[in-house]
This record gives sequence, structure tokens and C-alpha cells, in this order.
Amino acid sequence: MTAAELDMLCINTIRTLAIDVIQKADSGHPGLPLGAAPMAYVLWQKHLKHCPTAPHWADRDRFVLSAGHGSMLLYPLLHLTGYALSKDDLLQFRQWGSKTPGHPEFGHTPGVEATTGPLGQGHANAVGMAIAERALAARFNQPGHTVVDHHTYCLVGDGCVMEGVAMEAASLAGHLKLGKLICLYDSNDVTLDGPAKLSFTEDVGQRYESWGWQVLRVADGNTDLAALDAAITAAKAETGKPTLIIVKTTIGYGSPNKAGKSSSHGSPLGNDEIALTKKALGWTHEEKFFIPEAALGHFRMAVTHGEATKAGWRQRFEAYRAAHPALALEFERVMRGDLPLNMPAAMPTFPAGTGVETRTAAGIALNAFAKVVPELIGGDADLSGSTKTSLKDGGSFDGQTGAGRNLHFGVREHAMAAIANGMAYHGGVRPFTATFFCFVDYMRPAVRLAALSHLPVIHVWTHDSIGLGEDGPTHQPVEHLMACRTIPNLCTVRPADAAEAAEAWRFALERQKGPTGLVLSRQKLPVFDRTTLGAASGLHRGAYVLAEANGGAAKLIIIATGSEVQLAMGAKDELEKAGVPTRVVSMPCMELFGHQDAAYRESVLPKVVKARVSVEAGVTHGWEKWIGDHGVAVGVDTFGASAPDKALFEHYGMTVANVVAQAHKSLSAV
Repeated sequence: MTAAELDMLCINTIRTLAIDVIQKADSGHPGLPLGAAPMAYVLWQKHLKHCPTAPHWADRDRFVLSAGHGSMLLYPLLHLTGYALSKDDLLQFRQWGSKTPGHPEFGHTPGVEATTGPLGQGHANAVGMAIAERALAARFNQPGHTVVDHHTYCLVGDGCVMEGVAMEAASLAGHLKLGKLICLYDSNDVTLDGPAKLSFTEDVGQRYESWGWQVLRVADGNTDLAALDAAITAAKAETGKPTLIIVKTTIGYGSPNKAGKSSSHGSPLGNDEIALTKKALGWTHEEKFFIPEAALGHFRMAVTHGEATKAGWRQRFEAYRAAHPALALEFERVMRGDLPLNMPAAMPTFPAGTGVETRTAAGIALNAFAKVVPELIGGDADLSGSTKTSLKDGGSFDGQTGAGRNLHFGVREHAMAAIANGMAYHGGVRPFTATFFCFVDYMRPAVRLAALSHLPVIHVWTHDSIGLGEDGPTHQPVEHLMACRTIPNLCTVRPADAAEAAEAWRFALERQKGPTGLVLSRQKLPVFDRTTLGAASGLHRGAYVLAEANGGAAKLIIIATGSEVQLAMGAKDELEKAGVPTRVVSMPCMELFGHQDAAYRESVLPKVVKARVSVEAGVTHGWEKWIGDHGVAVGVDTFGASAPDKALFEHYGMTVANVVAQAHKSLSAV
């Protein structure tokens, strides 16, 4: 068998495995694996630096399948090259509890670098991975010792490059000159609804060139392996620009009746068409799911080669350790995701009584922690002066060298969140982002994926309510708190004062298994006297007793978040003057409190106290869980308006007087 024949045998092994498994599942997307198998094979077999027996090796290349619907391209590659993904795992494609879900899921399948499927997300994730690689290289590489030096590859489809998130991310990648980012574009001119020309006729290559990318083209991605190899080689040689390789392919390649048609995109081919396709491909094996020994042996060379490459890196790393022992320990720490032991001691304190915006207090805390957590890196959507998230003396990130810790994302909220996800997927850095809270809607798809993938990304969302005032309802988030709280595994934290804001940053840094959103005020808030009130560290349990009832057991509980906690405290004073013992509970993170054990929840919100009032400058939907049948929710169930914040709070009933009045209603209902 010639080398060329062996290559085609391997490619057709991927193709036939994919269509057989998809048919068995009676669900999936055969078109992309049939068309993109050659480019994936050339990349994985000749260029990708990886070690199947050590999928988390720090200096591996990253491969992201942004077109995640084509997961049955990636899963055969993982199995054939020796990852811990068995043939039986392939046969359980899209079944309950399998390692091969419909779209790739990070942390679920060995070798999957990112959760993809929503188109364009993986493209932006890859930009984040390339940023992380450069940041780690700048911090740890030393003269004569290079321990961080790898590429990020991404396979995108027509749908990916249509998506706005991909455009935002690609624009930033070109601006940053991320030369170690290489995207292979499976350009087959077909989408789910039919020919791409129905909605997509632009020159994609010119678009990327305008963003500062090198654009290469492969005219025949179905069979011209030499051209694919040459293009990837040229992409690796260009260190001053990211590269897009436009590979013209045929969706459903080999299928006599469905090749080049949308019918091959998202439905199994059918047994008869599979037989015809195998015949057209020259596949003579009648057995389903057949893997020729020659192909498997060739693929499994990745294990030997990967282990040798990793061993060579390990040898270099030990020399690095001998020359730079402290840096070696730091590198190992950040790649494990551990925090420095002295991190908690860096948390700032604030004097009681002083009026401080929680955005300002959080900015002070961020900078304090950044001094002892050097892997903390991030930025904002052109709003650092408002979000207070600039790292002082951190410098602007340089995409070529990796120096600098302030990422200037520009007005690109969706890409910002998705890029931060990519940085977290890569590891070794702790990414954060910042923008106004109302713009979380632009970020939501990426935030959701971070929660699904358990990524410890930190989002700073300022201007948290109608309290931002004159900018009006377009900028006043009213439904956003509850909307964020519905995302599983996202912790949405709205601190009541500067002390809680500092604790919120500590909580976010210590949280390793999911994203955290810090929701912060524009207006100044009093700093509570913690010598007489509950400790702000109660934030770490989601809710805590800030002020206990005076004069006996509480007859009423007021629960509040953020800037409205001061209203709760004012109402408590008035109610207790009227003889109503009142407890105030600060609930900065509703979701976190919900995960506490029943005993703790009972200690904060005893069932015997049925008179309850919640106070939050947002929609009241969802508060019924905590205030019960006799409680009253004080909130804002409509859009805001353009006016000074004090006028708005008065108009919408966010006042001490109204909280007191609603408290009496609850008391009378008990």
C-alpha cells in the first residue's frame, strides 16, 4: 500500500465510521465529517502537537471544532489516535450517559477542548486560547528556556463565519496579531436551509484580510492533501498574523444522491445511501463500523509520537526548573488552577459609614487581588472608566509578545465573553470581563456555555439598576438579575456595600467550577458597621443575617440585595420604633443560598416567621420562593425612565416608607 493509498484509507475510515454511527443513532450530521475529513486528517496526522495519553499536557496544541454539529468528525479522530474513547463509546453516540454527546462537551469527553455547537462560539474560544498562550509565554518563557509554545487550531463552517460573535472575535484577533491562531474554514457553500447563497454571498476572505488576517486558499479540500499540508505549513510560518485557510469542500462528499445538498447536513443518510456512498469512496468492507488494521496502526502512531514530544518538553521543563525553580513552581500552580496561599490576605477593608459605589470598591479589590494573583487578566467593552476594572500598572495586552494584563475588547460584548471562555478552557490564566449590566443580554450565550462547561470566568456588571438614573430605560436593567439567576451553575452576586464587594471578588476567585457575575452599583452606598452587624463573609453562603431583631424574636424578615439593603435597614429602624422586631437578611447571591443545607437556610429564614418583604430594584418574579405566601415583594416590574436616581427610586416605591408600608401588609396577612 502506497503512502497516498494509506492516507485515503485513513480518511475514509473517519468518513465511514461517522456515517455508520450516525445511522445507528438515527440522529446526527453526516455532511461535515464526509466533507471535512481530509483537512482534519492532515492537521491531526501531520501538524497537531498532542499526546492522546496525556490530554491535559500543558504545551499541547489546542483544536476546537467550532462547527460542533460535526462532532462525529472529532470523536473518530479521538478514538483512532488513542484517546480514552473506545469504539463502544462511539457506538453510544447521542445516547443517555455516553461520552459522545450530540455536540462536543468540555470535561465530558477526553480530548475535547471546548463545548461547541452554538455556531461561532468555538471560533471566539480559539481566540481566547491564543491569547492565553501568549500571556503564559510572556510570563514564563525565559532566554534559553521556552516552555510555552503551541498553536490553536479551529475548524469553522459557513454558519460560524456568519455569526456576529465570530466576526467580533476575528476582528479583535487580527488587531492583536495573534500569529499562533489558525482557522480552517470548511467552505462548502451549503447551509441547513439550502445553498448558502440564499443568505450569504460576501467574500469571506476579503473580510478576514481587512481584519488583518493572512488568508490562504485550498481549491480542492476533498482530495488534495498536499495542498492542505502546504497551507497549514504556511499558516504556521506566519507569526505576525492569524491565518484563515479557506478550504473548498463538498458537504456529504461521496454520497451519490446527497453530496453538495443540504439534505446531508443534519440527517442520517439512510442505509441504502450509505451503501452507495461506501461504494463511491471505494470502501470494500461490508461490516459496519469497520476499522482496517492498517488505518488504526497509522492513526495510533499519534500515541508514540505524542509521548515522545511530551517527554522532550518534560526534559526541557526540568532544565527550566533547575534554572528558574520559582517560575517552574508558579507555572505548575497556575496550570492546576490553584490560587496563591496569600490571596485572602490581600482583600482590602473599608471604613464604616463612608459612601462608596460598589463598582469602585470592587475595582479596589480587583487591583488588590491582582497584585498577588498574577494570572488574573481581563478587560472591558470600552468602559474601564465606568466599570473601574483597569489593572493599574498592568499594561495593555500585546498579542504578539503576550505582555500586559489589560485586554481592550472594544465594543464586542458577545465575543468578550466567549473569548474569556477560551482563556479559561486553555488554563493557566483567570479571565475577567466588564461591561454595564444591561448588556449581559449580548453576552448571555457565552455566559450560558461557561456555566455548562464549569468555567471559572468572572464577569463584572456595573450600573446595576434604575439607580444609574438619567441614561434611562435602555440602560436600566430590571429583568436581568432574575434572568441571570435562571442559568444553572452561574452565581450572580449583588453586594450591598464595599465590604460585600470585596468578599464578592474573593468568592469569585475561589470559585473553580463555574462562572460568577458581580453586579455592582453606580451610586454610592453606605458601608455598614460590621462590628455591630453580620460579617460580610456571610456572602460566601449566599445570604446571611445582617441585622438581628431587637426586643425579642423577629416577627418580620426583610430580605434585600445590593443598593436596597440600606432601605431594608432604614425600614427596620422605623418598624422597630413601632414595636415590630425585624430581622434584615442580605441576600447577595440567591442561587448560592439555595444550595446551602436546610439547617442553614432555616437559621437565616426560619419558617415560623411568615411575614416577609423582599426589596430589590428589579422584577419581583422569583422572590416568591423566599417570601412565601404571606410575603410582599417590593421591586420594579416595568421598565425604568430617564431621571435622577433619587426621583426614580421615589417613583417606583424603592423607599423606606414604602418598605414599611408593605411590611405592615405582610404582617396583616399572616
